[in-house]
Order: sequence, then structure tokens, then C-alpha cells
Amino acid sequence: MVATIDTGEVTVCRRDTTLETLLSQPEGRRILSCIQCGICSGTCPYGEHMEYTPRRIISMLRRGRLEEVFASDSMLRCVACYSCMTKCPRGIHLSDVLLPLVKEQTLAQTAQMPAELQHSLQNTLRYGNPMGESSRKRAAWATTAAVPIPIMAQIRRPVEVLWFVECYPSYYARGQDNSRATARLFHALGVDFAILGNEEKCAGDCGQLTWESGLFETLTDYNMEIFRKYRFGRLVTGDAHAFNAFRIRYPMYGFDYPIEHTTPFFARHLAQLKPRLRKPLNLTVAYHDACCLGRRAGFYEEGRALLRAIPGVKLVEMVHHRANAICCGGGGGGMWLDTYFKQKGMDRLSERRIREAIAAQADVLAVSCPYEIYRFEDALKTVAHDRPMAVRDVVELVAESLGED
Repeated sequence: MVATIDTGEVTVCRRDTTLETLLSQPEGRRILSCIQCGICSGTCPYGEHMEYTPRRIISMLRRGRLEEVFASDSMLRCVACYSCMTKCPRGIHLSDVLLPLVKEQTLAQTAQMPAELQHSLQNTLRYGNPMGESSRKRAAWATTAAVPIPIMAQIRRPVEVLWFVECYPSYYARGQDNSRATARLFHALGVDFAILGNEEKCAGDCGQLTWESGLFETLTDYNMEIFRKYRFGRLVTGDAHAFNAFRIRYPMYGFDYPIEHTTPFFARHLAQLKPRLRKPLNLTVAYHDACCLGRRAGFYEEGRALLRAIPGVKLVEMVHHRANAICCGGGGGGMWLDTYFKQKGMDRLSERRIREAIAAQADVLAVSCPYEIYRFEDALKTVAHDRPMAVRDVVELVAESLGED
């Protein structure tokens, strides 16, 4: 039984991995090489609320006392922000390897999953999206776009780009704003693209990084079958978590297509796009580095390059940025744990981040992940501020700068 696979840049867990088999693999031996420096625990945004921090989990693993960790609900505080993994001096892939396995074992043995998280995962299994919406409505937003949105099952031909829209940009009004903007930019660049429409289901990254490895496997198997039905040059998605899943985990199940996130995709085409950005926006903009796109994939400059290309935009930095950026709190299931966090007396990471954007005197907090739109817009309602501020996806701002075409 193979416990881990090397995807080219990092070794990650297969579906058949257990803690016992992991320790017999090179990545498992790397975990045991931990020097107990405590950087992982110190950089964890919720480390002070954990009975068992990443450093202490490794210590308990060495002593053969992981059963005590499984009896704790510490791992519910992990929002899979990759801070511990990025800053580990030993290069231990905590967020990709050890922590998901500990979460899975915690649930299997003792932990009670908070109702809101459980409901979202059940919806994803049943309906293919955490909102519990019908798959028939998944492409309904396309009828409101100002440009044609081809659907693979209808056009029945190969395309250059298969655009994986994902759940929030398909079903929620603010996410649909991003979808319409993305479609407009594809058309402006002359990209030959199409979407899966009603055939699309969630990529499942949060299932893998929360508790439900079985849910991730179900979604992976389904999506891989759909991909094999069609011919396309590359997969592009605006969801940083879907991008994370396709880039890191799907290759273990046969996924071998080029994969890009919309932010670096449009940044790569900036020379073609920039002459068409003729409408000044006259905004002070702070850019938030998404965890999956920044710390996990190393894309820090691409979003900033797009913003700098927009006439009238003044780019400012928040106190914590790039590798030190504060997580929005939505990863690893955190999107559906706000009630649980509040019950535990934990502050919301999205509110911490909004305070930094306010301190930077930004008119707009720009993001590159659909989770962040909702996290930060909600935080704006609860954090006091004396000047207007909006949360916009980078793609929305670029599309707005196109002006009238």
C-alpha cells in the first residue's frame, strides 16, 4: 500500500494513508525530525486556543500518545492556512500530510462535528455544493452575463480553457459578480473557453482539509469522470481552494491537465490586457494574499501586478502581507465554523484582517478567492470604521476598468 505520492514539489497523502503507514515513508520520517522549535505553534493564528498545537501533536506522536490528541477538539481550530508549513525550518508539510490525518482520526474516534460544518459537508455530498442548491441552477448565472457563456455539453467540441466556476461563484449573488467579470475578461482576450454547467460539482478541497476524506474521494472520482468526457487544453478556476485541490491532490487520481488560477492567468496576459484598461477607478486598494494562492502556491505578485495596471489605483500594503498575511479564516472548514468559534471565545480572523485594511486607509480590500468576499464583507458589518470600504475580487476591478468596449 502506497502511503504518499510525490507530485513534483511536495509529498502529500493518498486516500489509503494512515498514520502508521505514513511514518514508514520519507515524509513521515521528516515529521519525526521536528526540532520542537515552536515556530509552527507561534505562527498559527489560533494557536493560543489549541490544547494541542502542531508542535505538541508531533511531540505526542513521538511518545505514542496520539489517542490523547484525538480526544481533543484542537484540530477544529485549524483553518488550513499553511502558515505552519511555510515557516517550518525543517520543511515539514504539516498542512498537507499530518494535520488532515489527525483531523480524520479525531472525528472517527471522539469528536463531535459542529452542526453547521456537518450540514455543509452533507450538502456537498448530496448536491455537489455546500449550500444544498440544485445542480440544475448551477449555470443559471450565465443568462445574466453580458457575454455568451459556452457549456461543454452543448458545444461538443474541444476548447482551449475549461473554466471550473465552483460553488460560491455559481450560486451566490456576490460570487456571480466575479463570474460575470471573469467571462468578460475571457472574451476581451479572445480566449476559447467553456464551462461544465450543471455537470460541475465542488472540487472538494475543504472535504480533504477538514474531516471528510471520503467526501473528497467521492467528488474527485466524479469530477475526473467528467473531465475525461471532454477535450480541453487547460483547466482555469477563480477559486483558490479548487486550484489547490487540482494542483496538489487531484494528480494522485490521474489528473494531468495544466491548471491555473484566474489571477495569475490574467496577469500572464497583462501585456495584451493592459492597453484595454482605459477607465480610471481612482481607488486606494489593499491586496489580501489568499492562503492557497500565496503561501501554498507562491503567487504574491500577480494580483498586485493586475491592480497596478488599473488606471487610478493606488496600491497599499497592510501590516501583514505576502507570506505573513492573516488568513480570512475560511479554509479547513472555517467557512462554516464562525458560530463554533464564537462559542469558544475566539475572535474572527476576518475581523483582524479588516482592521488592518482600515488602518491602511484602503477604499477597497481586493481578494483572489470567493470565500474572502463573504468573510470580509461580513466582517465589515461588525468592525467599526469611519470611512466607506468595499471588498472586491481583483478580477472584478480589472473588468470594471475595461469600461465601455
